[in-house]
Amino acid sequence: MIEEQINKQGGINGHPLQVIIEDTAGDEGKTVLAIKKLITRDKVCAVIGPSRSGSTMAVIALAEQYKVPLISCAAAEQIINPVRKWVFKTPESDADAVRRIYEKAKDMNISKVAIMSATTGFGTAGREQLIKIAGEMGITIVADETYNPRDTDMTAQLTKIKGTDAEAIVNWSIVPAQTTVMRNRKQLDMKIPLFQSHGFGNIMYAKSAGDAAEGVMFPGGKLLIADLLPDTDPQKAVLTKYKSDYEEMFKTDVSTFGGYAYDALYLVIDALKAVGSEREKIRDHVESRKGFIGITGVFNYSADDHYGLTKDAFEMLGIKDGRFVPAE
Repeated sequence: MIEEQINKQGGINGHPLQVIIEDTAGDEGKTVLAIKKLITRDKVCAVIGPSRSGSTMAVIALAEQYKVPLISCAAAEQIINPVRKWVFKTPESDADAVRRIYEKAKDMNISKVAIMSATTGFGTAGREQLIKIAGEMGITIVADETYNPRDTDMTAQLTKIKGTDAEAIVNWSIVPAQTTVMRNRKQLDMKIPLFQSHGFGNIMYAKSAGDAAEGVMFPGGKLLIADLLPDTDPQKAVLTKYKSDYEEMFKTDVSTFGGYAYDALYLVIDALKAVGSEREKIRDHVESRKGFIGITGVFNYSADDHYGLTKDAFEMLGIKDGRFVPAE
């Protein structure tokens, strides 16, 4: 969509924008081969993605070796901590998502939680942050359950949690496991609150769970409630245009995941307009970018910060009548 829009406007400084897309299939080995092709055969000036944490971690060394700016669309904080010269990311960090969840839990007088996580790169990194940050925020983890992302039933894990004194559940995964957890929780008639990770930022996940999703809370970007934002919000104009363009073109609800790619590509476009297509100049421009208004937040990168956001990029959201709304 962005490639088409840019080229209709005459390209970038007279040059057409070419976006070469490779499908990693969520496989780390395929991701490595794809990145090598893009860098060595296609001679790209920058790489957008990958969109999964494990896949990104698998190719960081290649970005550094070949000195190509890589702007990941994955969430794990370890992607940019420690800072690597050539690697940036656009999604909100899992550590900040954990902090927002725990803050909301404390507001609800919850101090004992059970955690569930998938054995994926995203799930494992999130679990580490849930455990790491719990102590500093006065949260006690009373159960710690994991599952294979292909599992189709979480009854065993939830039954164990039901036998504890947990006051809430925090689940860290991506589909279809998120939907399975919600359905099984309802089947077991569990009343304690359920928090999902920011990987829940697609309304289709909630719709597929039906009324089992009602009341579920999660940290999400402002895109998901763009129409409810005040006109004074600095992101509103960007968010509403992106939402309108995306939904008109693809005939489906906008999600946060496309927004991560939007931000990453526009950071590169911004650099191409300013400094041209030399890889190191693009890298330097991104690293020095301040006040970049994106879909995910307002980015302020620096030599010490290749994340560019804070936990304030998140809103705590909930599900009501199959819609995203501010959490009560």
